[in-house]
Amino acid sequence: MKKYSVGIDLGGTKILTALVDRTTGEVLGTVKKKTKKDKGPKNIVRKMIESIEELFEETLVNKDEISSIGIGAAGQIDRKNGIIIGAPNLDCYDLDIKDRIASHFDLPVFLGNDVEIATIGEMKFGAAKGCDDFVCIFVGTGVGSAIVKNGELILGATGTAGEIGHIIVDLNGRPCACGAHGCLEAYASRSAIEKRIEGALKKGRHSVILDYLESGKSITSGMIQKSIERNDELVTACVDEASEYLSGGVASIINFVNPKLVVLGGGLIEAVDYFYKNTIKKAKAKSLPVPASKIEFKKAALGDYSGVIGAAFLEDRKL
Repeated sequence: MKKYSVGIDLGGTKILTALVDRTTGEVLGTVKKKTKKDKGPKNIVRKMIESIEELFEETLVNKDEISSIGIGAAGQIDRKNGIIIGAPNLDCYDLDIKDRIASHFDLPVFLGNDVEIATIGEMKFGAAKGCDDFVCIFVGTGVGSAIVKNGELILGATGTAGEIGHIIVDLNGRPCACGAHGCLEAYASRSAIEKRIEGALKKGRHSVILDYLESGKSITSGMIQKSIERNDELVTACVDEASEYLSGGVASIINFVNPKLVVLGGGLIEAVDYFYKNTIKKAKAKSLPVPASKIEFKKAALGDYSGVIGAAFLEDRKL
């Protein structure tokens, strides 16, 4: 077995590329670039190729030592053919990633969903290590999840299982990036919280978050955490609302899937501990008594590296 694999986490704002030791899961080197989705899908592919080339140069690794390249992308994907079917957060549709990168490097390329790869990472080396029956839910720009039963990811008939962010929580609710209305993601993601805060600020509400918000910049999870630490009423109320909706989604998963463990991760969960703890408390209260009494919650352990580590092991996945 070749010693290393390349893992790529393709997100809406950044592309993280890593060299991963296939034995230990250790990240031996990384390259980070901005996605710049506004420049088009071809630019995204070009940036991934550049990132891999830079990674090889920085780590001095020989291509002959690489087992494969694994890529995790936000959105719905065709795993077998290596195509991003639809990724609203990337503005990518029917993008053939696998063949373009495989032909450039003459290496096997495997494609997975971004939450799928993070779940693989947590299962192999993180919070879910040793557990074969769990659900991972990641909250950041969007809300995504993956289900593992008997040690295997449940992909569904079309490979799109786990789209918790697009369960409908309000039939006549807010518009979602997917084109529907009332999706959980439109209420419980960092983007949703950001929109609620910005909307209130435009109406004249005061918030200490303005102390951290530079002109033209977006609200970050770190700003939200700092504002909560200062007992800001507006930010706390917006986070409470998001937690209320997310906890309902988590409770629905607990009741429907009945996992042993729920792993919560993503930028918002990692940065805003109040949001994490509040969601757990509310989810337990909303779940049926029996599963609620047995369920265990953990925070994802691998941080930004969960995706690239999991992507490096996509070649082991059974399709």
